[in-house]
Amino acid sequence: MNEASLQELLNEGKRPILVEFDPPRQTAPTAFLPGARELVEAGADVITIADCPVGRANIDACMLAAKMKREYGIQTLPHMACRDRNLNAIKALLLGLDMEDIRSVLLVTGDPVAQEDRENTRGVFQLNSRTLARTLRDLTAAGALPPFFLCGGLNINARNFEAELARAKQKEENGISAFLTQPISSRQAKENMQKAREALHGAILGGLFPIVSHKNALFLQQNVNGMRIDDEIVHAYEGLDRTEGEALARALCRETARDIAPFVDGYYIMTPFQRVELVKNVIRDIK
Repeated sequence: MNEASLQELLNEGKRPILVEFDPPRQTAPTAFLPGARELVEAGADVITIADCPVGRANIDACMLAAKMKREYGIQTLPHMACRDRNLNAIKALLLGLDMEDIRSVLLVTGDPVAQEDRENTRGVFQLNSRTLARTLRDLTAAGALPPFFLCGGLNINARNFEAELARAKQKEENGISAFLTQPISSRQAKENMQKAREALHGAILGGLFPIVSHKNALFLQQNVNGMRIDDEIVHAYEGLDRTEGEALARALCRETARDIAPFVDGYYIMTPFQRVELVKNVIRDIK
């Protein structure tokens, strides 16, 4: 297993590969942990763990990260959403992560609580990712928190990318040291990546999402905020079976990784539908 943290890999000039693997909803992560180990054995340097994606309760990302690090030696990057915690809870959680030797986190504002759950569940949102980064920076400077390597998101597909870059610069000023981007599946996103490289000082991990089918491509294009997929990519999946769809996904990820290589410091691969074997192949293709 890789013993170097994300910060150490970037400081050494390595090009780390991060893989996002969504935490399970059941109490026993029996399939998740072997899958994460397989991804690391295939070449993933860090496993990133979403914090209750789409506002639905999953196993806590930070607790799962601690278990993976302690029991399997896996380097992790837990996401930390502002949706569910006030500053007191966030400070307590960070102190717990430090105790478990985890000092890298991805700060996100967080998806809102699902509409059907809002009668009984409300978001906290005391902070957003920018104000949280600034607060943690100040607490660290005051000695109230140990230093953390803070990561943030970069919506490479934003319609108003100049405004997105302005927010990213504010994140840097507030203590963010690395950016993980949304998936790149359009010519515009590749152009935006070059603009980001010219404007930002922090490390950039380029997002890759292996689209697996025509239905998947259409859904992402039409329903998922932060996704932009060129029409020709959507059409390319028409009529493909599962094997052909995964082959096309690998080819597109290889092409995108090659195109953005001059502008990124590493890659951030998302795992669709828990398809570990597909992502293992994407990792090998990139390496």
